[in-house]
Amino acid sequence: MIEPLGPEDPVEISGYVLRGRLGEGGMGSVYLSHTRGGQPVALKVIRREFAQNAEFRMRFGREVEAARRVHGAYTAAVVDSKIDSLQPWLASAYVPGPSLGRAVFEHGPLSLHAVLLLTAGVAEALQSIHAVDVVHRDLKPSNVLLAADGPRVIDFGIARSADAAALTGTDVRLGTPAFMSPEQAEGKPVTPMLDVFALGLLTYYAATGQHPFGEGDPHTLLYRIVAHEPDLSACPELLRPLVARCLTKEPTSRPTLSDVIDACHQIAATAGTTLTRDENWWQPASSTDRPAVPPARTNSPPAPLAGQSPSTSPSARWQAAQDPRQPYSRTSLDGQPSPTPSPQSNDLGVKPAFKDEDSQALYGDLTAETEHRRSATVFNQAWQVPSLFSGRFRRTKIVAATVVAFMTILTGALIALGVLKP
Repeated sequence: MIEPLGPEDPVEISGYVLRGRLGEGGMGSVYLSHTRGGQPVALKVIRREFAQNAEFRMRFGREVEAARRVHGAYTAAVVDSKIDSLQPWLASAYVPGPSLGRAVFEHGPLSLHAVLLLTAGVAEALQSIHAVDVVHRDLKPSNVLLAADGPRVIDFGIARSADAAALTGTDVRLGTPAFMSPEQAEGKPVTPMLDVFALGLLTYYAATGQHPFGEGDPHTLLYRIVAHEPDLSACPELLRPLVARCLTKEPTSRPTLSDVIDACHQIAATAGTTLTRDENWWQPASSTDRPAVPPARTNSPPAPLAGQSPSTSPSARWQAAQDPRQPYSRTSLDGQPSPTPSPQSNDLGVKPAFKDEDSQALYGDLTAETEHRRSATVFNQAWQVPSLFSGRFRRTKIVAATVVAFMTILTGALIALGVLKP
């Protein structure tokens, strides 16, 4: 989603004219721009508090250079950067497509086939990233974009630089708590296997719209990730073994990325399909039939997926859908719950039909309660009417009394002067 620039946003950075705002995260703001040749790019401007840290600049420069060596089918390539400016920035290839978080938020969980394509694609992207000795460290739904030709992993190669600034007192925690691995949460040595753990969380989220360790504040989630086993009951049965292996506490017990890709192919074969995609690979089947201008989103929940009970389906969780930018804290982007209709929700005075006497009795009780509340409300409003005007009446009385007194005095003075006769 491209938003217009705000009054505090720059309009140009190092020759790149900014066309709009793509988003904002812990590291800085992301803007849409174009190269001189017209290629669209996502330009990320680093926050000033990071830029003022000398160690951050040094490590950020090394990580950006490493990230520019990453070339994979499922990564957004870094095409330009400037480390020594007032605010460091880097430009990566612009990916036209929503983030995984936004896609799940707006459309519900992905189909099994789409989840397999997503997981295999992200695993291949991580292979490209790890090949140049870079660990992503912050793999999450907002860092995976869904393009027409497959997923794209973004924001790799810079999370490690943020660690340097965090250690010097800016109070920025590395990574996103909900998608950290146990060793990452405990501050243990980092290996590429932490990205495999995050991939397991990502796969589960894409398939269910939930988190396997539940919801809560960051400290609660981190504790569960370290001390508890994940709850995979909502995960499709065919996916469950793969997700469970990725979420193993011990890093050396997790599957390699090649194993993950092989498992996706095996699951697809078991399901009677193959890992091939078209341009609508991640979208619900009905999405291809939508008009050019989609209708406004409502609070209506999506239908349950095949094999899901109503309690574990997206329908049961729709009202609790989370903002894709911060998957486990509610914001203004979340849909507001629909008001519960009252027994007298129609304004025509038509009494609803009932199938049994208990429903009829319940309707009567609710109607009486509603009428009682209405009467009380009317009474209270009527009681307040005099008080609303009492101040105005008091002022009127004072003015009237003052006028009468003045006229009395004036009349007496005129009589004394002989102007008026008594």
